[in-house]
Amino acid sequence: MMLRNMCALLAAGLLLAGCGDGDVKEVRDWMEQVKQETTPAVKPLPEPKEFVPYAYDPRGAVEPFSEVKLLGEMQRMAAASANPLAPDANRPREVLENYPLDTMRMVGTLQKGGVSYALVQIDASIFQVRTGQRIGQNYGLVTRINEGAIDIREVVQDPTGDWVERKATIELADSKESGK
Repeated sequence: MMLRNMCALLAAGLLLAGCGDGDVKEVRDWMEQVKQETTPAVKPLPEPKEFVPYAYDPRGAVEPFSEVKLLGEMQRMAAASANPLAPDANRPREVLENYPLDTMRMVGTLQKGGVSYALVQIDASIFQVRTGQRIGQNYGLVTRINEGAIDIREVVQDPTGDWVERKATIELADSKESGK
């Protein structure tokens, strides 16, 4: 019995050895042929731009490290920090300050304990917003909530760097839109 098993095992081994890797050799030959026939197409690099040095003429220019320039900049910074509209950068930010106002939709209102809340949708989440809460990325403060809109006062920097107020509103979404 044991001799028969060993003969069968030997026969199976000889059959497997006879299979060889004939197909693999054909694939390798084809890959070598394609590699030799293929030439890469590389676009030439553009010519470098000619460098034209800038001639610095210090006459009539403000010295970059002069006291006059430094004092002027310090006065400008002091005036900016004295602006009562400047936001408090040290206060912790609220969750809704991470989203721009244009991504928010007012979908309703509710009353809890005598306090009016607006329901604001951002993506698939609904948030409750009350008067006095911070909202939006421009230091927005909810000033009023009514049945049809949320009034917001934002504080932004104008082109000169001064902090200015601007009003924003998030209006109640139409019932046609909310039925999507």
